[in-house]
Amino acid sequence: MSHRMEIGRPERSHDDQCKVLESSVAHLVFLLSRSIKKRSLPRASTAPLPLLPPPPPLWSLATSLSIAQVAAASIAMAVQPSMETQAPGNSSPPKDGRSAEEKAVEDWLPINASRNAKWWYSAFHNVTAMVGAGVLGLPYAMSELGWGAGIAVLVLSWVITLYTLWQMVEMHEMVPGRRFDRYHELGQYAFGEKLGLWIVVPQQLIVEVGVNIVYMVTGGTSLKKFHDTVCEDCKSIKLTYFIMIFASVHFVLSQLPNFNSISGVSLAAAVMSLSYSTIAWGASVDKGKLEDVDYSLRATTTPGKVFGFLGALGTVAFAYAGHNVVLEIQATIPSTPEKPSKKPMWRGVVVAYIVVAVCYFPVSLVGYWAFGNRVDSDILITLSRPKWLIALANLMVVIHVIGSYQIYAMPVFDMIETVLVKRLKFPPGLTLRLIARTVYVAFTMFIAITFPFFDGLLSFFGGFAFAPTTYFLPCIMWLAIYKPKRFGLSWFTNWICIVLGVLLMVLAPIGGLRNIILNAKTYKFYQ
Repeated sequence: MSHRMEIGRPERSHDDQCKVLESSVAHLVFLLSRSIKKRSLPRASTAPLPLLPPPPPLWSLATSLSIAQVAAASIAMAVQPSMETQAPGNSSPPKDGRSAEEKAVEDWLPINASRNAKWWYSAFHNVTAMVGAGVLGLPYAMSELGWGAGIAVLVLSWVITLYTLWQMVEMHEMVPGRRFDRYHELGQYAFGEKLGLWIVVPQQLIVEVGVNIVYMVTGGTSLKKFHDTVCEDCKSIKLTYFIMIFASVHFVLSQLPNFNSISGVSLAAAVMSLSYSTIAWGASVDKGKLEDVDYSLRATTTPGKVFGFLGALGTVAFAYAGHNVVLEIQATIPSTPEKPSKKPMWRGVVVAYIVVAVCYFPVSLVGYWAFGNRVDSDILITLSRPKWLIALANLMVVIHVIGSYQIYAMPVFDMIETVLVKRLKFPPGLTLRLIARTVYVAFTMFIAITFPFFDGLLSFFGGFAFAPTTYFLPCIMWLAIYKPKRFGLSWFTNWICIVLGVLLMVLAPIGGLRNIILNAKTYKFYQ
């Protein structure tokens, strides 16, 4: 009797206690199974829960607590392998949800294949991407702009593009644990999966394919100039054949799998760009200013001056084209939370932009100072002595644009192979790479042979595609993602870049298209 008063409950038989224990354990198993299902399934089930007997009173659980704990521990140990198998974080596939096969495909693609680059890789990759055919046309652009407008456009373009390039580097891994390895991936994050793809991919393809076409023309033209300089008495060979010779090199080099595999080619190209730029302005100084040099605008009519001005804007825009491959270059640099890739990448970008300034400004200003409005669209054509130096410079241009072609072709290869492997389910391998890349090189060669108008191509592609991807698209992404304070410094800076970039995109292609039409009137195709 005293025992019943102490505990506060009636005496129960052994059978009653067993029934209470069974009910407690059954309820505990039910709770554990629900917890396991919630952890193992991606979404909670919408099916109605089964009805169970109500849980036993608290005093009954207290009586059988020690036995229930032992049972719960046994159940947990029994279901642990199942939890480890079903939980996404502990399963054999990668933590991002991709299967082993999908990860293998990603690692095979050119952009993701290697992530062990150093900061100086980004330096010479960016120099190779930036300094190229554009620098040779800058004195010609100066002759269309004049001293004041020409210097202003050059300086403003250098500052704006350095700022937008910094934005791209910062946004590469702004989301913890994720890297935007491709330009269109960043666009999809900023604008949405479908809209971002349609905004970025067409423009990026126009830029990269356009650059490859222009570099086909540049390589063939410089190769022809080299031949004509070293062998004046030789029979003249058509430009078409030199473009084909230049393309034959790319049929081989295009089989290199990724960015790091072309690092040697890119380094040689970067050295060549600095070398032939120095030769261009050095030879101009040696030649001296023409006696009757004229610094007035090249065109004599008002429409000619207007169209020439617009075309020159496109030529300058073409000279700052590295943004289209900057994320792909940064993707090759290793990154950890303690040492993010943006630090070595930015160091390389700063070095690259110093080299850009050393190349662009002397060539532009000295070339225009020496020849005025009589400078050719390629300043090396204007220079005629000393012959050995001009021949060497043209050969350097050929080597440089070989590397530049590969830098701009690699993201295109990545897009093509992604579609073939992921969408069309072609097996990845050497055969796929050989066929796809060979067809692409042949396509750019064919277009270059068909439209070898160097200055017109610079202006048209520079304004139509380079202006968006270089001057204002990074700013729009920055505003969409970071949402800076309205009317603040960042907000104003980005909107100024957007307005100038849109004007450049609208106006510059007009002049370039006019030059193409004028050249096409006197050009005989495939002759």
